Amino acid sequence: MVTGRGGGVGGRAVDGGEDVGEAGMVTRRQEDEVLRMELTSRTSWPSGRKGPERIAARLRGHLSEEARGGRVQDVRIGLGYTAVRLADGRTGVAYTFRDLARGGCSVFRGARPLAGRPADELLAFLESSDAIEAAVGLACANALANREGVSELHGDILEHLGVTPEDDVAMIGNFAPLLEGLRRQARSLTVFERLDGPGSRELRADHEAPGVLAHSSVALITATSLLNGTLDTLLAAARSCRTVALLGASTPLVPHVFEGTGVTLLSGVVVHQPDAVLQVVSEGGGMRQFGPSIRKVSLRLGRERA
Repeated sequence: MVTGRGGGVGGRAVDGGEDVGEAGMVTRRQEDEVLRMELTSRTSWPSGRKGPERIAARLRGHLSEEARGGRVQDVRIGLGYTAVRLADGRTGVAYTFRDLARGGCSVFRGARPLAGRPADELLAFLESSDAIEAAVGLACANALANREGVSELHGDILEHLGVTPEDDVAMIGNFAPLLEGLRRQARSLTVFERLDGPGSRELRADHEAPGVLAHSSVALITATSLLNGTLDTLLAAARSCRTVALLGASTPLVPHVFEGTGVTLLSGVVVHQPDAVLQVVSEGGGMRQFGPSIRKVSLRLGRERA
């Protein structure tokens, strides 16, 4: 389990297979069959064993009915973010792990074209072990789920975290805009991300996160941990935390999916101007460039533990 720079979950994946270029075409039917087989093998448990339902599977199941019958209008896989726009205009984004891209010049290995396909087919990528496919699936999920709601929280997210001078805060992914405020509010703050060199008292190597989470009172976890399946491990480690917040533009705003997981706050985005967001994604931009095209939204889940 590793966390990447800028709130990403990292660790470079190495793919031993060769990229099939223009001279080695496969048919759409063959691609669809490979995709179906890959998704089945990645998400099935061995015969006789039943494992816990992962967050990605719960999210896909919760949104499957809404996705059924829907169509995808546009997909952009950018260097910073991936975006999916549905035929009704709803649009969602998810972080792109470009350092985890496999397959040479063809980084998306699923069936093409993506535009025009049923929304539930893209939603299935949520459970893919390929980070680029998973980003497409999560962006589709966010297009389906992230909309304005009556239970939204307004104001600075630091106000909703309720951090006190007695709190030890663990941050998975470096959310730089929150650091100064948390340093003032908390007894201690530890940030976890992938390090190329020595860490410090506040900045620690990603693999140390579970041990520190177990002794923290507040956990801030990047939603990009959904993209490589580490979220379940992180939530298990944070089960004794009073406050557990899932943060970032990749966050699916679906409280029901996180019931019983210990998550107390979801903080994501709702896309207001799809055309502008798609252009930003295509041009390699990110949160800073999204600007007024999105709105940050926070939702509280249940009650925090005392």
